[in-house]
Amino acid sequence: MTAISRGETPAPEGLRFVHLGFGADAVEYTSAWQEQRRVHAARFADELPDTCLLLEHQAVYTAGRRTADEERPLDGTPVVDVDRGGKITWHGPGQLVGYPIQKLPRPVDVVAHVRRLEEALIRVCAEFGVEGTRVEGRSGVWVLGDPVEERAALGGLNLDFDPRLTDELFDPRLNGPEYAPSNAGQRREDRKLAAIGIRVAKGVTMHGFALNVNPDNTSFDKIVPCGIRDAGVASLAGELGREITIAEVLPVAEKHLRDVLEGAELLPRAV
Repeated sequence: MTAISRGETPAPEGLRFVHLGFGADAVEYTSAWQEQRRVHAARFADELPDTCLLLEHQAVYTAGRRTADEERPLDGTPVVDVDRGGKITWHGPGQLVGYPIQKLPRPVDVVAHVRRLEEALIRVCAEFGVEGTRVEGRSGVWVLGDPVEERAALGGLNLDFDPRLTDELFDPRLNGPEYAPSNAGQRREDRKLAAIGIRVAKGVTMHGFALNVNPDNTSFDKIVPCGIRDAGVASLAGELGREITIAEVLPVAEKHLRDVLEGAELLPRAV
């Protein structure tokens, strides 16, 4: 396994990468959140250049501002409520997390920033032979499943009777492993490879993305990931059918984040 360097990745100018911790040094969530706020304040004051914090987290559930009570763990597992957009998700070992803290022209075009992150991650996935894409109305990077009419029946029932198609309150956690988000690949459904949730304050971005490299995706089965009931989650390792490590993905992610974030023409949102 290739060792992961810690500290800053030097660059003469432009986007700066900082490695906060990986593997045995995985970072507790609130510690990283505090570091985000420190870097955010320094970036707003122009004391630092645009900076992307890269890390693995110790296992944690975090809930964005739009998370509904019924999407949280049923067993009372603690959840950290955060100030980003989006809903509930899981972070933990095997997941590459990135927090780009970037100053953007105001009024900030939030959607354009999300699209740039998606583009960088789609390029990362492509370099490893996984076709990631966007799904309209759903942020993040996805692997598309088979058309509904070509998917295998669940629980011995024809898909015409799949309760998720007619029941808006369907809860996969109460209906057996065949509906678990972590099994979406076996069901040939759409599945999310990378989640994105951001916040912009004073024209500077916070929070960012989580790319599933080789995590235990059953951790997502305790929640309704991102509030989405009719799709699941995926990982690079699961899609490739082989082991892949954060150390392999990290330099590729840095390359594409740098290319996309530095190369973009940053424009204010049209008003």
